Amino acid sequence: MRAEYSDSESLMHGGAFATTHWSVVLAAGERNTPRSDAALDQLCRAYWYPIYAYIRRQGYGVPDAQDLTQGFFAHLLSRGTLRRANPDRGKFRSFLLGSLKYFLADELARLQAQKRGGGCMMVFLDAASAEDRYRMEPVEQMDAEKLFERRWALALLDRVLERLEADFAQEGKSRLFQGLRQFLLGEEGVGTYREAAAALGMTEGGVKVAVHRMRQRYRELFREEIVQTLNDPAEAEEEMRHVFAAISR
Repeated sequence: MRAEYSDSESLMHGGAFATTHWSVVLAAGERNTPRSDAALDQLCRAYWYPIYAYIRRQGYGVPDAQDLTQGFFAHLLSRGTLRRANPDRGKFRSFLLGSLKYFLADELARLQAQKRGGGCMMVFLDAASAEDRYRMEPVEQMDAEKLFERRWALALLDRVLERLEADFAQEGKSRLFQGLRQFLLGEEGVGTYREAAAALGMTEGGVKVAVHRMRQRYRELFREEIVQTLNDPAEAEEEMRHVFAAISR
C-alpha cells in the first residue's frame, strides 16, 4: 500500500477516494494539507453515525453523545492519534473502534477540555437525524460493538451507492439510475421490468441488461470500498462476508 503521494496528486477523484482510507489517515497524520484535510473530512462524514450509535448504546444521553462524537473526531485530528495509526495492525474499522474505546475511557477530562469542539475543527454531525436514526435501532438485540459494526457496514454500502449514482450522473444517466435502483436495492413494492421499461422508454430486455450491468458495477465498487479499509487486499473476501453478516444481524 502506498501511503505517500506527490503534491500534484489529488486525493479525490469524481467524488471517490483516489487513495485508500489508510492512505488518507497516514497522510493526514504526517502533514496537514488542504487535500488531506478534505479527504479526511469526507471520511468522517461517511462514518460519523456508527460512532454516535456506539456512544449512545454505551448509555450516554443525547447531548453527551453529540459532544463525545465531536470530541472524538477532534481527538483524532488534533491529538496525534493519526500519527500513531499503523495499518499493519489491522482493518480501518478496528482502528477507529479501538481509538474510540480509548477516547471514551478518558472522556470526562476531554469533555472539559473540548466541550463542543473547544475551538478545534468541527466535524459534520446532523444531530437531529442522528437521534431519529438511533430511535430506530433494535433496543435489546445488539451491544454497542455489534451496533457499531452493523452501522459501519451500512455506511459503507451507502458510500458504494453514492459512488454508483455519481458514475451514472457523470455519464448523463441519472434518470436511468433512479429508474433502476429499485432492482438493485430490493425495495418493498418493487415494480416489474416491464413497468420500468415503459417509464424509461426502453425495451424490457434493455432494462434487464441495464440492471445486470448496474449490479456488476455495484459489486465492483463494493469490493473497491472494502479494499480501501484494509492493509492487505487478500482479506477482501473475508471482510465482505463480515460486512454482510453485520448487516443481517
